[in-house]
Amino acid sequence: MKVSLSALLLLAVGSASAFVAPSASFSRPVAVAPAMSMSAAPVEATPFAKGERVVMDDLPVVYVYDHCPFCVRVRIALGVKNIKHTVQFMANDDVPTPTKLVGKKIAPIFEIPSDNFVMSESLDIIAKIDSEDRFGPTGAILPATGRSDIKAWQKSVQELLRTLQRPRYVATGLLPEFQQLDGRHAFIKNHQLPPYEKKEWKGDGTDENPGMPMDEKLALYAEAMARDPTPMIEDLNAKLIELDDLVYSEHHCSEGGFSLDDIDLWAR
Repeated sequence: MKVSLSALLLLAVGSASAFVAPSASFSRPVAVAPAMSMSAAPVEATPFAKGERVVMDDLPVVYVYDHCPFCVRVRIALGVKNIKHTVQFMANDDVPTPTKLVGKKIAPIFEIPSDNFVMSESLDIIAKIDSEDRFGPTGAILPATGRSDIKAWQKSVQELLRTLQRPRYVATGLLPEFQQLDGRHAFIKNHQLPPYEKKEWKGDGTDENPGMPMDEKLALYAEAMARDPTPMIEDLNAKLIELDDLVYSEHHCSEGGFSLDDIDLWAR
């Protein structure tokens, strides 16, 4: 799982070539990351055993953005529980769909059509599917342990990941929510790049703080995309090695078994 995380990052970096904004076009960067040697901690741990396939007559539906870590949380949980489901990708600028479902633009959204039931909030969704017998054996996902060391590691890579990932989300055009320019611009409008804070980027709706002009946001995304990512990849590889020391085993990141710690960590 740890190797997969870095591989996905390198794939995203290597495929960024297609984002075209007004007065800005991006060319593909070429970067070679150093090889990593990441081994599991020398501890005994029991592999997670996936349960029997759960197939309902009317499949549950999860509405998501492909890049969204909260959406990935739910998709991991559905996979771990072996629940067959339908994934509905929403465009990033699609406001009507989530608003009709839960009253506002948000993701993920979980729907059980046979129950006429809809809910949001990733952890609430996971709690539901792991507490009802119709979704397979309950309690398959252990509670979060509250590990401050992993939270600190996540915080330490936040700016680095935002700088690497966010421009490439919209540059590739490969993710379904960003296939159209309006979706890409909606993301850029609302997601700041370091060192800017959200309030500085988006504004607060007042005349005193209307937020950054869209042309300036596009220019900053273009600059971030044009920057050689190699030093940042090297830094991130070093941080992944630090993470390797925090992971309990190759099967789960915390002692005791597969838990919400794993879902939160690997969803990011």
